[in-house]
Amino acid sequence: MAEIIQKAGTWTFDGDTVRIVPGTDKGVSLLRKALGEIAVPLGALAGASFEAGRRSGRLRLRLREGADPLLQITGSRLGDSSDPYLLTVDKDRAGVAEYFVDEVRNGLLLDQVESGPVDRYLLPGPALPVTASAGDASVTFDGERIRLEWNWKTEESKSSGGPRTLALSEVAAVEWLPSAGLENGYLRFLTSRAPVSTPPKYDPHAVDLYGFRKDPLMALVGAAVVARLPHPRATAAEPAATPAPRPSLTKAAADPADTADPTGPAASGDDHDALLRRLRELGELHQAGILTAEEFSTAKQAILKRL
Repeated sequence: MAEIIQKAGTWTFDGDTVRIVPGTDKGVSLLRKALGEIAVPLGALAGASFEAGRRSGRLRLRLREGADPLLQITGSRLGDSSDPYLLTVDKDRAGVAEYFVDEVRNGLLLDQVESGPVDRYLLPGPALPVTASAGDASVTFDGERIRLEWNWKTEESKSSGGPRTLALSEVAAVEWLPSAGLENGYLRFLTSRAPVSTPPKYDPHAVDLYGFRKDPLMALVGAAVVARLPHPRATAAEPAATPAPRPSLTKAAADPADTADPTGPAASGDDHDALLRRLRELGELHQAGILTAEEFSTAKQAILKRL
């Protein structure tokens, strides 16, 4: 198991899941504290990297496109302080961060996880019910209804109709945009795919955001709703049958009895052959230039330990 503990949070990887627990330091953002612990399955990962710096480094997870509803709604627009997949690492812990990256990369390699987009969410999104107050409104989502309640900063033309409640079935899409410069941000619930020309400050289905520290919390509400809407890639093509999960190579090698047929011969020979085939595949990837010498050596040693 790989683990790194920092003021901003603790990351652990057990071969199947990366668990991210936010720290209690006062510098940890409100979004990360509200989001709480995140369990990222190996199949949702596209990679990991560590960028060393003079005083500190940055450990980053890269998720597959469409795997996380929070990233689906925010894209790359979350600030570094609010990004749950970015961890600031002290200079003296750079070696631990590099080891963590190696372990994640080995897990992806051995399980042959693809890095391309997915057509379903692999993370559940924020826990329900979820409530956030920022800008000109408070928004609550309980899994079935979205309720928008206005405050003293709301334009009268928007607040005069009183609080708004939307059923999830009425929502076609959700948009979130942070403030930038003199431009306000917003969280908007669209009831159709048609473009909306009404500015968020006058739209009764939108929250106008002014750029204050609580603004990212509105992204949590948006992500919770997005997680319960049809996945955008699932509507682009006929749904494909979900393939049966392939057993992890490392697990099969570690405990052949788990994959053995109780009515047939022992599976240790089959596991041995599968590992040898995997070694040959790694050699071919290395010769083709897809794997570096270091990646090939690390993956090879991991397999040889299990033979």
